Amino acid sequence: MGVPREVNPSATIDHARSIHFVGICGTAMASVAAALKERGVAVTGSDEGIYPPMSTFLAERGIEAKPFDEANLAHKPDLVVIGNAISRGNPEAEFALEQKLNYCSLPELLKHRFLRGKRTLVVTGTHGKTTTASLLAWLLEHNGHNPGFLIGGIPNNLGQGARFTDSDWFVIEGDEYDTAFFDKRSKFVHYLPEAVVINNLEFDHADIFDSLAEIQTSFQRLINIIPRNGLLLANGDDAHLEPLLGIDHCPVRRFGLGGGCDEQASDLAHGENGSSFRLGSEVFRIPMIGELNVRNALAALLLARYAGLSDGQIQSGFDTFDGIRRRMEIRGEVGGITVIDDFAHHPTAIRETLKALGQRYPGRRIWAIFEPRSNTTRRNYFQAELAGALRLAKRVVVAGIARLEQIPAEERLDPARLMEDIRSTDTGAEYIPTDDEIVDHVAGQAEEGDILCVLSNGGFGGIHQKLLDALGR
Repeated sequence: MGVPREVNPSATIDHARSIHFVGICGTAMASVAAALKERGVAVTGSDEGIYPPMSTFLAERGIEAKPFDEANLAHKPDLVVIGNAISRGNPEAEFALEQKLNYCSLPELLKHRFLRGKRTLVVTGTHGKTTTASLLAWLLEHNGHNPGFLIGGIPNNLGQGARFTDSDWFVIEGDEYDTAFFDKRSKFVHYLPEAVVINNLEFDHADIFDSLAEIQTSFQRLINIIPRNGLLLANGDDAHLEPLLGIDHCPVRRFGLGGGCDEQASDLAHGENGSSFRLGSEVFRIPMIGELNVRNALAALLLARYAGLSDGQIQSGFDTFDGIRRRMEIRGEVGGITVIDDFAHHPTAIRETLKALGQRYPGRRIWAIFEPRSNTTRRNYFQAELAGALRLAKRVVVAGIARLEQIPAEERLDPARLMEDIRSTDTGAEYIPTDDEIVDHVAGQAEEGDILCVLSNGGFGGIHQKLLDALGR
């Protein structure tokens, strides 16, 4: 294919002055690209499916996102950042390899350009990462620490999922998903942790991991790089975590609700406006509902104490926390029917969300409108667990399984069996393939007082607004 083009021999991740992002419309990629442009770096980028809000976010910052084309690299940037959604066959990835351009993953770029020298607080676990990281970032922000952060959601108080500041503190959501097609380690091993929270550990990401043991190995790699002057906060109630905690290279504190925890929350109470719990002699109130959110708040509280905040400062932060988009977010109410958007897509998260809604809205009929979209829930690995979680609702609607043709027949979620299992109790269940059909069905049967909880890790065809519009008619 010819001789590789000349590249800047002195360019490194640390010193690159021109950077091209392959897959720039990812939330984290776009945020990092914008931050680097603010620091004087010449930034270019490309993606497919270029649409708001990220296309608008980039355009407002003077960054044009172009369709994938190897011509986008003709200017020979000092560095090419390849997103973790990019695979072999992408024309720009192929060109970067062929021409021996300097390239790296986004986690590597974060490590070198933003995290080195910071006091990085890494929030991990199968569930609750976004909520815990958002709470922690807000506790630090509310009390004047101006932290940097990179979070996989948008905290309402902060208005954005990423910010890069001069503060010593950096809060980052640590995803166990793989780094890039050329680096199959979990992203979080690149994050130079000082203190780490592990909220819980379950099987997930069936497209990446074959077993729970593989996920435990990945978390063990993270634990292995916590420094001796750092801290590991681990859910002491989680049996899957316990085998990883027999270490002595850094302090370990177990938190949770059980008696074997170093930091035990007790006296839990839940009401329409939030939950409360006791930790030692102190009682804390949070504007969120449910046991899972108590655990999330407990983890954020303990990391905030680690960062030097007093319990009074922490409670003041809790009092002013305004939630996170797509986490039990009320999208609207029409005729006494409330539409709620939630990101839950793993059976455990679905179960905890529906339990929390039952505590928040006692006596009201709850609908679970679920889109099997993630690489795990499209498979039959959690066939029985998914039915058990959804049965906590009174009415269930399951949408068509996304991209089913990509999964071997013997591994696919069986919707007929799912319906049968859900209906084994007094829960009504329907499998309805399209979002427009779902809207017609639900709007025709919903009654005043109903709670319509939409559960999906994607856009679900804009079904939330469609439901509100249909109910309004």
